[in-house]
This record gives sequence, structure tokens and C-alpha cells, in this order.
Amino acid sequence: MNKLKVFIILIAGLALILSGCSGFQTNNSSGDEAAVNEDGKTVVDFWTFWGSEIRRPIIEQIITDFNESQDEIEVKHTYLPFGDIWTKELAAIAAGDPPDVVINDINATALRGQKKQAMNLSKFLEEDDISKRFYPELWDATLYEGDSYGIPFNTDTRVLFYNKDAFKEAGLDPEKPPTTWAELEEYAAKLDKKAGSNYDRVGFYPLWGIGYDVWLLNANGQSYFDDQDNFEVDTAKNEEVLNWLKSWKDKYGEDVVNSYQAQIDSQQGHPFFTGDLAMIAQAPTFYTQIRDYAPDLNFGVIELPEYEEGNGNTSWGGGFVAEIPEGSKNSEAAWEFIKYLTDVEAQEYWAVKNFDNVANIEAAEAAAKSDEFTEDGTMVYEKAVENMEHTLLTPVPVIAPDFTSLINPNIDEFLLGSMTAKEALAKSQADVENLIEKNK
Repeated sequence: MNKLKVFIILIAGLALILSGCSGFQTNNSSGDEAAVNEDGKTVVDFWTFWGSEIRRPIIEQIITDFNESQDEIEVKHTYLPFGDIWTKELAAIAAGDPPDVVINDINATALRGQKKQAMNLSKFLEEDDISKRFYPELWDATLYEGDSYGIPFNTDTRVLFYNKDAFKEAGLDPEKPPTTWAELEEYAAKLDKKAGSNYDRVGFYPLWGIGYDVWLLNANGQSYFDDQDNFEVDTAKNEEVLNWLKSWKDKYGEDVVNSYQAQIDSQQGHPFFTGDLAMIAQAPTFYTQIRDYAPDLNFGVIELPEYEEGNGNTSWGGGFVAEIPEGSKNSEAAWEFIKYLTDVEAQEYWAVKNFDNVANIEAAEAAAKSDEFTEDGTMVYEKAVENMEHTLLTPVPVIAPDFTSLINPNIDEFLLGSMTAKEALAKSQADVENLIEKNK
């Protein structure tokens, strides 16, 4: 063998040795091929859609705090737009190269578990049972066949904001807001200010801020599916609720509804900020818009009024979970980060800096006492935490994925006057039952 060939072989061998000593290596304690950086730390790729100038610095500070809290794991943040993150995650799972942790919708967690898109976390929870950290309603939403496939991160609820000055002007006691649907109608009529065919102020419109489904949930105290996944939407009460919603639209008229909706969509031109709308149902984070665009607004906040006295103030909530996608090569390190992300310190920091409801009960209660909030902010956040007692999630049942896409068009046709409430509900019942039958 000549000297040149020997030299080439030696160089090639040296390159192989060096490549094994630096950069990314393989094998972690779970047997996965783990990414390891030049400092010997396992690298966790964490995907979120939090890229705004407010939220991105907050999540990245939490990541920095975690990275500095130990010397075995380095979390790297990957931002993807809200409209892209989950399609890209599914593509990455299919390609065998998923992220290690991703923030995903809580109400479809069981569905992703069934489809083996999210990792079953039972092996981690056997050693670190952190389920008691969270609101039970949130934890239950992460389960498929008794096992969790995601850890709750944040959540929300729906409440009623009202203008106290408008109440005073209309002769209503601002400390006694409406408690039932009947009072809601009565108060709205007194708060309306009409000049000819135009409204200078609208008292209330139930479909600004929340959808028809929240009012159905409020009236029934439960979702369309019971604990055995039996589906029921075609009921006399639901027909009554839909007709009640349409009566508001008929009262104000299409032009007023559309005109106000356009103002609502503009955010800073929101009619609630200008006093042109006296009451609105919204998520508690609506307060941040009031804070930014109408800081002098004199307002109050309460739970959603009851369908009738004694019926309950049922509200709706959603939220997000931290998941380990199926196929993650760094699952054990990912779990360590998720534990940190959903523990009290990180959760309270997220809650206070974002004015956001969090899943960790202790952190939520601590945030409600934060001295970083203004008096109004404290009032709203305390109500948000209190309202979790009345808040239901609506997890997507695995027997009827995307079932709402079968209901919503029928309700739209009803609100447009093309169907009766009974027809819309009957068609929705039949359409979803057909979907369930196909998935059995």
C-alpha cells in the first residue's frame, strides 16, 4: 500500500473519530437516538406558535430559566405560525423526525393519542404523577383509554363584561348585573339607545364574543356527548336556545349586527371601549384590550348568566397542552422540560406576564394575588380563576372527529333564515350519527 493511500485511510479514520466526539451523538437512557450538543447536553426541540413581541420573550425566558437550572438538557425554541405548526408537525412525525415537545390543542388530545401522533405518557407518570397539579376538567381532556397524551399548559373560560357607567345612565344598579337570561334581556332593553332606525348604543348581543355552542352549553350544563359518547343535539331545549339567539338578531337587524361586528373586528375601535356596547361575553384576556385601548373604562365582570335561576353558570373553555410527539428521540429529556414548564414557577410567570389562565391550580391562585396587576386586572383575573369551577371543556370524541363541521353549516343556515331551528338540529343529529356509525 503506498503512502498516499495510507494517508487517506488515516484521515478518514480520524474524521470518523472526531465526528463521534463532537456535535450530535446517539443513544440516551431510553434507547432512543438522542441529539446531543457539543457540551454533551441532550437537545430538546420545542415547537410553539408564540411568536408575538409579547409572548415570544416570555416563553423564551422560561426556556432560558430551565436551561440554566440544570446541566444535562438544552431546550431550543422553534417558532412556527399558528396556521402551519400542526400540519408541519404531522409531516415531521410521518418522516420520522418530529420535534420533542409541541404545544397543541387540548380538546383534540385524545384524538391524537388514538392516531398515535402523541406519545402515551403513562411510563413517565408512573414515576412522576403530576396530574394533581391541574384542574380536573383539563386533565380529563388529555386522556385516551385512561392514559394521558399531553400535559395541560394553559386554558381559558368565558365571562360577561359590562359597562358600569352605562348601567348608571340607564337607571340600573352597576353592582347588580344580570344573573339570568331573562334579566339579560331586560337589562339590554334598558341599555339600548336608539335614534330613529339607528342604535347609538346596543345593550347586548349574544353572538358577539362567543358562539351559539357556548349558549347551548350554558343552558344544558353539558356538551353534546355524555360520558358514554352518546350524542344528542336535537332537543326541545336546544331548539328554544337557537330561537332565543335568533330573536336578538331579528331585534337589531342584519345591518346593525354586521356594522358592530366590523367595529369589533378592528379591536381598538371596539364598541365596548367607546361605550356603544354595554355588555359583551368574552374570554378574560379581553381585559388586555381594555387596558391598552380604553384604560379609563369603568367596567365590571361576572360569570355568564344562568339559563334560568338554579340552572348553573356553565361556561366553556379551551386551552393547550405540551405533548411529546410519537417518535421523539429525546422523550426522557422532553418529559423533564414538560415537568418544569407546567410546574408552579413557570406557570405563574406565564400567567402574570401574559395575563393568561394557566392549567396549574396553585400557579393560577398565586397569579390572582400578584401585585403586578392593576386593580382592574386583579378583579378580572380573580373572576377568571373563580370561573374555572363553572367551566367545561369539549374534548373531541374519537368516534366523531371534526363533528362540529357537520353542525355549524346547519346553524348558519338557520341564522340566515333558510332553516327552522328544528330542521337545523334534526339534520345535525342525523349527520353526526352517520359519522359515528362510519367510525364504529
